[in-house]
Amino acid sequence: MPGRTRRERGGLWRHRDFRLLWAGETTSKLGSNVTTVALPLVAVLALHAGPFTVGLIAAAVWVPWLVFGLPAGAWVDRLPHRPVMLLCDLVSAAAFLSVPAAAWLGRLTVGHLVAVALLTGTCSVLFTTAYRVYLPVLVPAADLPEGNAKLQGSESVAQIAGRGLAGLIAQGVGPVSALLVDAATFLVSAVCLRAIRTQEPPRPVAPRGTTLRQEIATGLRWVVRDRYLRPLALFSAVANVALTGYQAIQVVFFVQVVGVSPAAVGFLVAASGVGGVLGAAVATWLARRWGTARSMLISLLTMAPLGFLIPMATGGPGLILPAVGGIAIGAAVVAANVLAASFRQTYPPRPVQGRVVAFSSLLANGSSAAGALLAGALGALAGPRGAVWALMAVLLAATLIIVVSPIRTNRNLPAAAAQPQVRPAS
Repeated sequence: MPGRTRRERGGLWRHRDFRLLWAGETTSKLGSNVTTVALPLVAVLALHAGPFTVGLIAAAVWVPWLVFGLPAGAWVDRLPHRPVMLLCDLVSAAAFLSVPAAAWLGRLTVGHLVAVALLTGTCSVLFTTAYRVYLPVLVPAADLPEGNAKLQGSESVAQIAGRGLAGLIAQGVGPVSALLVDAATFLVSAVCLRAIRTQEPPRPVAPRGTTLRQEIATGLRWVVRDRYLRPLALFSAVANVALTGYQAIQVVFFVQVVGVSPAAVGFLVAASGVGGVLGAAVATWLARRWGTARSMLISLLTMAPLGFLIPMATGGPGLILPAVGGIAIGAAVVAANVLAASFRQTYPPRPVQGRVVAFSSLLANGSSAAGALLAGALGALAGPRGAVWALMAVLLAATLIIVVSPIRTNRNLPAAAAQPQVRPAS
């Protein structure tokens, strides 16, 4: 019937270019989660690597966030987004294809795996920054919460499915061949991006004489001085310390302290992913009903404290407690992330969006290493159960950052900054 809105006709699923972006990103995330399991298996089974080497390979994926996180935002602000994303997909596919090629030639080494992790990690920094500021090019601002919810939801599903699929593929054809799956997913992502028809508007020309360092400094000041961007960035960083720390120690906690079987551990580890799917599904509905700012507070205050059920776990029926706690914190954090991502895509002026997103992502991803180290130290000092109690307290502290910020006084987060907060560095 004429006059129906797109949401009534099926929302963004009816938007061709969004479907292509969603399909490519979801497929790529599925492959990346396969690699999360397959790459360490290659090191252990093909190269007989020890724990330190496996940890080194895992850390190499995160190092590019610390090195290139800030410059990536400035580069993305200068360049058209889709070509950057296409190049990252093709380079990542080639990097993962090089592993089985080297293995079949008998030339695979630990150094090769570390190099692949560093290269694909760098591509991930650039791709993630570009696609988060590319979404507003494809869809209207009013549809950004729905778009982010769909992308976050599929990311949570890919996390659950990809890691389980990795074990099956590695068991069936070997971990080296499993990396072919990730290479294929990057090629699928590139094909989807290439098929998008929407033309990007011309990139703003940087002022003459402006250096990369000055552009980075401008983006930093936007986040540090803004009353809304600053608490959101701090929340993401502190919450990631808690969540990454919990992920680092949860297997030890469930197996050594609670006495859970390996099969049951898999279900408990997947609980936060299930919660993530739930949080993505309800985030847009909550925003329409209560407003974006209030919905963020409601989701965090009602669900994040349920994380304290996890360290109360016992065997048998007591396993319901960590399952509920994992689902709750996954739902709370993903719902908050959906709303925060949509805000960052509309609030700062377009010329600095990439730098704002990159700095926020740098804080969030950079804190992951700190979370893992903190979990290990707490586990050694207070035992795994004590460490989980402490990490859930850190997650509650992250929630309080939002509670005491100006966000609590608004029904909705502002749609756009009233005026530029800083001038470009001279």
